[in-house]
Amino acid sequence: MNMNNLLKQAQKMQEDMAKAQDELASIKVQGSSGGGMVTVEANCKLEILSVKIEKEVVDPEEKEMLEDLIVAAVNQTLQTAQQRAQEEMQKVTGGMLGGMNLPGNLNIPGM
Repeated sequence: MNMNNLLKQAQKMQEDMAKAQDELASIKVQGSSGGGMVTVEANCKLEILSVKIEKEVVDPEEKEMLEDLIVAAVNQTLQTAQQRAQEEMQKVTGGMLGGMNLPGNLNIPGM
């Protein structure tokens, strides 16, 4: 393998990674807490898209419980999004990146 071919392959992988990162915005995941009373949707770029709260859980006397449910649902959603993003990036890299930090602030643990 000559250096020219190696550079072309590296450039192709970089282009594929950039495309995959752009596509992460279109992959949506959900998380919930309280038996589905709070549901959060995010994309795999770790952006929260929506929060849905069932009216039964909205009680001014239980404000702290609602806050805890929201935090739990957001955390579950972001963990799912991060795992899915890692899977998508590994499709592109074939797992070759190891623990490297990815461009665009997409530093995924375990990758």
